[in-house]
Amino acid sequence: MHETLADDVLETAARWRDAGRPAALATVVRTWGSSPRPVGSQLAVGGDGTFVGSVSGGCIEGAVVRAALEVIESGCPRMLEFGVTDERAWEVGLACGGRVEVFVERVE
Repeated sequence: MHETLADDVLETAARWRDAGRPAALATVVRTWGSSPRPVGSQLAVGGDGTFVGSVSGGCIEGAVVRAALEVIESGCPRMLEFGVTDERAWEVGLACGGRVEVFVERVE
């Protein structure tokens, strides 16, 4: 992830927190095979479903945002794993197959 984008994601999450808005931060922690975003890529999600950043270039963002909203509500962090076989790779947007692990935590 480009350093400026990473800074924007963290700054946005901090701004939301400082304004009293609930937020979560999702971070790519591990990849295998094809992955549209490298380890360390982040997505900040506001309690209203708005988000900034990316953990996948779009192919798993919807599922990560839904999980982030649950994490905001419960306060319990989650480890998400997305993976596909080479045969289904194009269908879900991981062009060469592969797996991605994303850690989601509430911004405190």
